[in-house]
Amino acid sequence: MNYATTLWGTIKEDFKVILEKDPAINSKIELFFNYPGLIALVHYRFAHSLYNKGFKVLARVIMGITQWLTNVDIHPACKIGHRVFIDHGIGVVIGETAEIGNEVTIYQGVSLGGVSLEKVKRHPTIEDSVIIGAGAKVLGNIVVGANSKIGANSVVIRSVAPNSTAVGIPAKAVIKGNSDDLNKIPDISYQLFCYIYKRLEILQKDSQLSQETLEEINDLNKVYKEFLKIIQQFS
Repeated sequence: MNYATTLWGTIKEDFKVILEKDPAINSKIELFFNYPGLIALVHYRFAHSLYNKGFKVLARVIMGITQWLTNVDIHPACKIGHRVFIDHGIGVVIGETAEIGNEVTIYQGVSLGGVSLEKVKRHPTIEDSVIIGAGAKVLGNIVVGANSKIGANSVVIRSVAPNSTAVGIPAKAVIKGNSDDLNKIPDISYQLFCYIYKRLEILQKDSQLSQETLEEINDLNKVYKEFLKIIQQFS
Protein backbone atom coordinates (compact mmCIF):
# COMPACT_ATOMS: atom_id res chain seq x y z
CA MET A 1 0.00 0.00 0.00
CA ASN A 2 1.20 3.52 -0.81
CA TYR A 3 1.07 5.74 2.26
CA ALA A 4 0.82 9.52 2.38
CA THR A 5 4.05 11.51 2.41
CA THR A 6 2.66 14.75 3.84
CA LEU A 7 1.30 15.67 7.26
CA TRP A 8 -2.18 16.43 5.91
CA GLY A 9 -2.18 13.23 3.87
CA THR A 10 -1.32 11.21 6.96
CA ILE A 11 -4.13 12.87 8.92
CA LYS A 12 -6.58 12.04 6.12
CA GLU A 13 -5.48 8.40 6.47
CA ASP A 14 -6.20 8.58 10.22
CA PHE A 15 -9.79 9.60 9.47
CA LYS A 16 -10.24 7.13 6.63
CA VAL A 17 -9.04 4.05 8.52
CA ILE A 18 -11.83 4.42 11.11
CA LEU A 19 -14.48 4.49 8.38
CA GLU A 20 -12.99 1.28 7.01
CA LYS A 21 -12.38 -0.64 10.25
CA ASP A 22 -15.11 0.35 12.71
CA PRO A 23 -18.52 -1.23 12.01
CA ALA A 24 -20.10 0.97 14.71
CA ILE A 25 -19.71 4.24 12.83
CA ASN A 26 -22.77 5.59 11.01
CA SER A 27 -21.72 9.10 10.04
CA LYS A 28 -18.52 11.08 9.46
CA ILE A 29 -19.78 13.58 12.04
CA GLU A 30 -19.16 10.94 14.73
CA LEU A 31 -15.43 11.11 13.99
CA PHE A 32 -15.26 14.50 15.73
CA PHE A 33 -17.32 13.58 18.81
CA ASN A 34 -16.97 9.87 19.52
CA TYR A 35 -13.34 9.01 18.79
CA PRO A 36 -10.95 10.48 21.39
CA GLY A 37 -8.22 8.23 20.02
CA LEU A 38 -8.53 9.95 16.64
CA ILE A 39 -8.46 13.44 18.16
CA ALA A 40 -5.38 12.53 20.21
CA LEU A 41 -3.67 11.06 17.15
CA VAL A 42 -4.31 14.16 15.03
CA HIS A 43 -2.96 16.40 17.80
CA TYR A 44 0.05 14.09 18.06
CA ARG A 45 0.78 14.51 14.34
CA PHE A 46 1.13 18.28 14.77
CA ALA A 47 2.99 18.00 18.09
CA HIS A 48 5.41 15.41 16.69
CA SER A 49 6.22 17.71 13.77
CA LEU A 50 6.90 20.59 16.16
CA TYR A 51 8.97 18.36 18.44
CA ASN A 52 11.20 17.30 15.54
CA LYS A 53 11.71 20.96 14.62
CA GLY A 54 12.97 21.78 18.10
CA PHE A 55 9.77 23.16 19.65
CA LYS A 56 9.79 20.47 22.35
CA VAL A 57 8.10 22.43 25.13
CA LEU A 58 5.28 23.58 22.85
CA ALA A 59 4.81 20.02 21.63
CA ARG A 60 4.57 18.77 25.22
CA VAL A 61 2.04 21.50 26.07
CA ILE A 62 -0.14 20.49 23.12
CA MET A 63 -0.12 16.84 24.18
CA GLY A 64 -0.74 17.81 27.81
CA ILE A 65 -3.91 19.63 26.77
CA THR A 66 -4.79 16.69 24.55
CA GLN A 67 -4.47 14.30 27.49
CA TRP A 68 -6.85 16.48 29.51
CA LEU A 69 -9.38 16.54 26.64
CA THR A 70 -9.22 12.89 25.55
CA ASN A 71 -7.68 10.88 28.42
CA VAL A 72 -5.13 9.60 25.89
CA ASP A 73 -1.48 10.20 26.80
CA ILE A 74 0.90 10.22 23.82
CA HIS A 75 4.43 11.58 24.09
CA PRO A 76 5.17 13.79 21.07
CA ALA A 77 8.60 12.18 20.59
CA CYS A 78 7.26 8.67 19.93
CA LYS A 79 6.96 7.38 16.38
CA ILE A 80 3.55 6.38 15.04
CA GLY A 81 3.08 5.05 11.52
CA HIS A 82 0.24 5.27 9.02
CA ARG A 83 -3.38 4.18 9.38
CA VAL A 84 -3.13 3.51 13.11
CA PHE A 85 -6.53 3.03 14.77
CA ILE A 86 -6.83 3.83 18.50
CA ASP A 87 -10.31 2.48 19.19
CA HIS A 88 -12.24 4.03 22.12
CA GLY A 89 -8.90 5.41 23.27
CA ILE A 90 -9.65 6.08 26.94
CA GLY A 91 -6.63 5.31 29.11
CA VAL A 92 -4.15 4.67 26.28
CA VAL A 93 -0.54 5.60 27.14
CA ILE A 94 2.26 5.68 24.56
CA GLY A 95 5.72 6.46 25.90
CA GLU A 96 8.50 8.66 24.56
CA THR A 97 10.61 6.03 22.77
CA ALA A 98 7.75 3.82 21.60
CA GLU A 99 7.60 3.01 17.90
CA ILE A 100 4.38 1.93 16.20
CA GLY A 101 4.25 0.66 12.64
CA ASN A 102 1.50 0.87 10.02
CA GLU A 103 -2.03 -0.57 10.18
CA VAL A 104 -1.84 -1.12 13.96
CA THR A 105 -5.03 -1.31 16.06
CA ILE A 106 -4.89 -0.32 19.74
CA TYR A 107 -7.87 -0.67 22.09
CA GLN A 108 -8.68 1.25 25.27
CA GLY A 109 -6.49 1.02 28.35
CA VAL A 110 -3.36 -0.08 26.49
CA SER A 111 0.02 1.07 27.83
CA LEU A 112 3.21 1.04 25.79
CA GLY A 113 5.38 1.72 28.80
CA GLY A 114 8.97 1.67 29.98
CA VAL A 115 10.73 -0.22 32.75
CA SER A 116 13.86 1.94 32.92
CA LEU A 117 14.54 5.48 34.10
CA GLU A 118 17.58 5.91 31.85
CA LYS A 119 17.42 8.06 28.72
CA VAL A 120 17.62 5.11 26.33
CA LYS A 121 15.20 3.21 24.10
CA ARG A 122 12.97 2.00 26.93
CA HIS A 123 9.57 1.56 25.28
CA PRO A 124 8.33 -1.16 22.92
CA THR A 125 8.41 -1.35 19.15
CA ILE A 126 5.11 -2.47 17.60
CA GLU A 127 5.51 -3.70 14.04
CA ASP A 128 2.96 -3.50 11.21
CA SER A 129 -0.60 -4.86 11.47
CA VAL A 130 -0.48 -5.71 15.17
CA ILE A 131 -3.68 -5.75 17.25
CA ILE A 132 -3.36 -4.94 20.97
CA GLY A 133 -6.39 -5.86 23.08
CA ALA A 134 -8.03 -3.69 25.73
CA GLY A 135 -6.05 -3.18 28.93
CA ALA A 136 -2.88 -4.83 27.67
CA LYS A 137 0.47 -3.57 28.98
CA VAL A 138 3.50 -3.86 26.69
CA LEU A 139 6.55 -2.91 28.72
CA GLY A 140 10.20 -2.27 28.00
CA ASN A 141 12.43 -2.21 24.93
CA ILE A 142 10.85 -5.25 23.28
CA VAL A 143 9.42 -5.97 19.84
CA VAL A 144 5.94 -7.20 19.00
CA GLY A 145 6.32 -8.79 15.58
CA ALA A 146 4.21 -7.98 12.55
CA ASN A 147 0.67 -9.41 12.31
CA SER A 148 0.67 -10.46 15.95
CA LYS A 149 -2.19 -10.13 18.43
CA ILE A 150 -1.99 -9.33 22.14
CA GLY A 151 -4.92 -10.54 24.23
CA ALA A 152 -6.89 -8.19 26.47
CA ASN A 153 -5.30 -7.42 29.88
CA SER A 154 -2.11 -9.27 29.01
CA VAL A 155 1.23 -8.05 30.33
CA VAL A 156 3.95 -8.37 27.70
CA ILE A 157 7.52 -8.14 29.01
CA ARG A 158 9.29 -10.21 26.34
CA SER A 159 9.38 -9.86 22.57
CA VAL A 160 6.63 -11.58 20.59
CA ALA A 161 7.47 -13.30 17.31
CA PRO A 162 5.67 -12.22 14.12
CA ASN A 163 2.32 -13.88 13.35
CA SER A 164 1.77 -14.93 16.96
CA THR A 165 -0.98 -14.52 19.55
CA ALA A 166 0.18 -13.76 23.09
CA VAL A 167 -1.98 -13.81 26.23
CA GLY A 168 -1.58 -13.95 29.98
CA ILE A 169 0.46 -12.44 32.81
CA PRO A 170 3.24 -12.51 31.82
CA ALA A 171 2.11 -12.96 28.23
CA LYS A 172 3.15 -16.10 26.35
CA ALA A 173 2.58 -17.02 22.72
CA VAL A 174 -0.28 -19.52 22.66
CA ILE A 175 -0.90 -19.44 18.90
CA LYS A 176 1.88 -19.39 16.33
CA GLY A 177 0.92 -18.66 12.77
CA ASN A 178 -1.39 -16.00 11.41
CA SER A 179 -5.02 -16.17 12.50
CA ASP A 180 -7.74 -13.65 11.73
CA ASP A 181 -10.15 -15.00 14.33
CA LEU A 182 -9.80 -13.06 17.58
CA ASN A 183 -12.29 -15.41 19.20
CA LYS A 184 -9.69 -18.18 19.07
CA ILE A 185 -7.52 -16.48 21.68
CA PRO A 186 -7.65 -18.78 24.74
CA ASP A 187 -8.41 -17.27 28.13
CA ILE A 188 -5.80 -19.06 30.21
CA SER A 189 -6.64 -17.20 33.43
CA TYR A 190 -10.29 -18.24 33.13
CA GLN A 191 -9.31 -21.87 32.50
CA LEU A 192 -7.11 -21.93 35.59
CA PHE A 193 -9.84 -20.33 37.71
CA CYS A 194 -12.36 -22.96 36.57
CA TYR A 195 -9.91 -25.72 37.49
CA ILE A 196 -9.27 -24.33 40.99
CA TYR A 197 -12.97 -23.75 41.63
CA LYS A 198 -13.92 -27.25 40.55
CA ARG A 199 -11.09 -28.78 42.55
CA LEU A 200 -12.23 -27.02 45.74
CA GLU A 201 -15.81 -28.11 45.10
CA ILE A 202 -14.72 -31.73 44.93
CA LEU A 203 -12.53 -31.52 48.05
CA GLN A 204 -15.46 -30.11 50.02
CA LYS A 205 -17.26 -33.42 49.65
CA ASP A 206 -17.06 -36.16 52.28
CA SER A 207 -13.58 -37.31 53.14
CA GLN A 208 -14.67 -40.82 52.17
CA LEU A 209 -14.49 -40.31 48.44
CA SER A 210 -16.80 -42.39 46.33
CA GLN A 211 -15.72 -44.06 43.12
CA GLU A 212 -17.71 -41.45 41.21
CA THR A 213 -15.84 -38.63 42.96
CA LEU A 214 -12.47 -40.26 42.23
CA GLU A 215 -13.39 -40.44 38.56
CA GLU A 216 -14.30 -36.74 38.67
CA ILE A 217 -10.87 -35.94 40.10
CA ASN A 218 -9.14 -38.03 37.43
CA ASP A 219 -11.07 -36.24 34.68
CA LEU A 220 -10.20 -32.90 36.24
CA ASN A 221 -6.52 -33.80 36.43
CA LYS A 222 -6.58 -34.49 32.69
CA VAL A 223 -7.90 -30.96 32.11
CA TYR A 224 -5.18 -29.57 34.37
CA LYS A 225 -2.44 -31.48 32.51
CA GLU A 226 -3.67 -30.04 29.22
CA PHE A 227 -3.53 -26.58 30.76
CA LEU A 228 0.05 -27.15 31.93
CA LYS A 229 1.00 -28.47 28.51
CA ILE A 230 -0.11 -25.18 26.91
CA ILE A 231 1.88 -23.14 29.45
CA GLN A 232 5.05 -25.29 29.22
CA GLN A 233 4.95 -25.44 25.44
CA PHE A 234 5.49 -21.70 25.11
CA SER A 235 7.53 -21.00 28.25
